[in-house]
Order: sequence, then C-alpha cells, then structure tokens
Amino acid sequence: MARTGARTTLELPTPVGKSRKSDRFLAELRSCDRVVFLSHVQPDPDSLGSMLGLAHAVRTRLGKPCVLTQDGLISRCENRALVDLIPIDLEPLTALEKRPGDAFVMVDSQPGTGRHTTDHGRAITAVIDHHVTPGNLAGVRYTDIRPDFGATCTIVTRYLTEQATSIPAPLATALYYGIETELSGYPREATPADDEALNLLFPLANKDLLAQIRNAQLPQSYFECMALALQNAVVCDRFLFTWIDPLRQPEQAAEIVDSLVRFDGADWAACAGVYEGKVILSVRSAKANARAGELLREVVEGLGNAGGHERRAGGCITISDRSPEAMAKLRVELLGRFQKVFQLRDETTRPLAFS
Repeated sequence: MARTGARTTLELPTPVGKSRKSDRFLAELRSCDRVVFLSHVQPDPDSLGSMLGLAHAVRTRLGKPCVLTQDGLISRCENRALVDLIPIDLEPLTALEKRPGDAFVMVDSQPGTGRHTTDHGRAITAVIDHHVTPGNLAGVRYTDIRPDFGATCTIVTRYLTEQATSIPAPLATALYYGIETELSGYPREATPADDEALNLLFPLANKDLLAQIRNAQLPQSYFECMALALQNAVVCDRFLFTWIDPLRQPEQAAEIVDSLVRFDGADWAACAGVYEGKVILSVRSAKANARAGELLREVVEGLGNAGGHERRAGGCITISDRSPEAMAKLRVELLGRFQKVFQLRDETTRPLAFS
C-alpha cells in the first residue's frame, strides 16, 4: 500500500524522445497479434479499471485487439455494478482460447503469488502492479511494480497521461472508482500521485454512474452474513476476529472486515470465511504502517498463501476436510496464530456483541 506522506507525484509527461515507461510497455506489445489481460482471482475495481485503461491505450496507440479476462467470481455488489454499468466486457479465464500471437499482460497482481485459480501455464509479457507481495517475475520482459502508489489505476492513469490519450467518461469512472476503493479507510494512505490522478479523472467521470456503483443495493445474503459475523466475533486486546461458515460469496470476507475495522475497540479486524474448499481470509487495520500483508503471511505460513498492503491484506487456505470437527480445530488454530503473530493476550478475549 502507498506510504502516508510519500512524495510520489504523477509529474509532467516525459518529453517525447526520452524513455517513458508507457513507451516501453507499448513497445513490448508491438509485434503481438492480440493482447490478453489477466488479473487476480475475484477481480476488484482497481484491477478492472486497470485492465480497461491499459486496453484503451493498446487499442488507441497500437490498434491491437484486446481481451479482458475474469478469474473467478465477481460477487460484491459494488464490483458487479461497476462491470454492468460501465460496462466492462470480460471473458472467463476458463473459456479463453489461446492464440499463437497472444501477449499476456498481468495487472494488479503478479505470477506465483497464489492469487489465481490456476497456474496460467503461459509466458507473461508484462506485469503492472502496486502490491508489495513479491511474485515470480522470471522471464517477464516488462515489469512496472510501484508499491509506493496507492493503486494500479494510478499507474495506468499516468500511462494514459504520458501518451496524451483521451479518457472517455466510462473509463474515467472506472479508473476513479478503482483508485477510490484502494484508498478507502482511515488513516488514508495516498500519495500525491494518487490524488493528482483523482483530480484529473473526477471532472471526466460520470457522476451518476459513480453514485450508482457506490450505492449498489445489497441482497439479503449480505445481512445474513453480517449477522453471523457479529455473532461469532471476538475481541482480543485490540484485535477483532470473526469466523463465517459457510461464506455465501468469497468477496464477503472483505466486505465484513471493511465494516468491522471501524469498531472503536480494535485497531485490527480479521475475517476467516469458509467458501467451498477454501478458507478465505481478509484483514484490515486502522493503524498507519501496519504491515498487514507481511503479518498475514506469517499467520498462514505452512497453511496457505497471503499478501496485500500496509493496512489491507487477503489470503487463502485450501482445505480437504470439511467436517465440523476439522473446521472447529482450524478456527481455534487460526485465532491462536493471530494471537502469536500479533502478540495478543488470550485472557482478554471476549465476545463482541453476543453471549
């Protein structure tokens, strides 16, 4: 995640004739027949806006056809509204037919991080990301990894600015919302680059679409999930942990902690939700420089994968035994691991809202 107060700006475009990252990115794609964009599982607004923006640059500057792929479900109501209202045309990764002249570009993620439903089994031409989670970049011809930026959409906005590419209202809306969601919460960890991108995009964005996306209606399952999360939530020191079994949709774990981290009795909120054959983990912090991604990786070491930002992180544990006994044991083990990594005092553990 971007560091508070970092002096990173969008800056003025580099004069033509000098090396610019957007020029080098486009040069790597010049000889391909088609560009296929990949992201992480359950793509979020930052990854969706980034794919859309880069595809616009490729089509405008190179005249290449582009395919935006979807890895896994998009179930969070706001994210679904973004896809439907912009609209964003996505091809399920499982249905993608590889062609000999394809170039693959991964955005808002990196190969080998465990954030994908499959090992793509294909050479990645370029990776553009802002996560601190290190991936396997061996053989990738072009990389632009900027953990000091708050959003990948900020990087993409810089590319469009450098290329003097027009930004249509639907694209500006997607990029703006992608950055906005990455910078949500307090303390706000945005660099001047992120704020400059927001200032550039806001006049171009469709305000009615933004309002519809932000206020997407929620199904009954959301409130059922929230009720279960509150019933199972415990507070240990200033750490809040909840367990949801079953989780109706994988993205609900993040929705839950986005709300629970606002509890004034905790600096941290973590949710573990059982979805099909996996435990989905989501962590939020109300502290600056919290190292959430790093700490969650310690929690799941030997069990699964995790990564993220300073205050936001996610992870996944694959499970083979779904029996009530096995789930109860894993629930206790996870809380114990959080207590150990975060140095929490077990004797302070208490229910949040229900006896």
